[in-house]
Amino acid sequence: MIEPYIELDDVSFAYKKDAPVIGGLSLQLYREQFTAITGPNGSGKTTLGKLMTGILRPQIGRIFICGRDSTEMKLGEIGQRIGYLFQNPGLQIFAPSVREEISFALELKGEDKGEIQEKVSRSLKDFDLSHLADAFPFRLSRGEQQRLAIAAVLINSPGFLILDEPTTGLDMERRRALSEILAGLRNKGIGMAVISHDRAFISRLADRTIRMYGGEIVEDRT
Repeated sequence: MIEPYIELDDVSFAYKKDAPVIGGLSLQLYREQFTAITGPNGSGKTTLGKLMTGILRPQIGRIFICGRDSTEMKLGEIGQRIGYLFQNPGLQIFAPSVREEISFALELKGEDKGEIQEKVSRSLKDFDLSHLADAFPFRLSRGEQQRLAIAAVLINSPGFLILDEPTTGLDMERRRALSEILAGLRNKGIGMAVISHDRAFISRLADRTIRMYGGEIVEDRT
């Protein structure tokens, strides 16, 4: 029997008292599936993503990651298992160069400098960022920032990715390029959940589609 990578058990969350954004939600996500999470604005999609990555903590119910209660895990531990891409990649970029952005997590873990250099060089090549290695990240285009943010997340080797509206602001060519990157990651065994309004984009990749409304799951089809 395949065990869920992420499991939510009767989870509720509210930013304001008596105004739940997520209400009594139970869900299992599997590494073997590419899951699309859709729904109108205000349906709770982004809040759900932040709950699953530990950025927010459930007020009611429990969330399990690889079988462990997420409340017993530090944010860094969760980050080693689940990579999260913000809707605006600029919100998670902070280093003075592209190379340093990618290497930061490895340096924080104290990995060998030679190994870090090798991994970063490979990542720069994989995401077509080698020519921008010394560039200031905030001067990159939206698509370049997106590739950088994904590269920085993946350098931690998480088993699962959650991406929030990854095609926002991307033209057709960049959407196609992102689709190819995600398909390649999927072929490497990385699980994914993509929060998106972009039906054409997710239809090319998704095995499973979950639709939310009012903080609840109203449709779940494979």
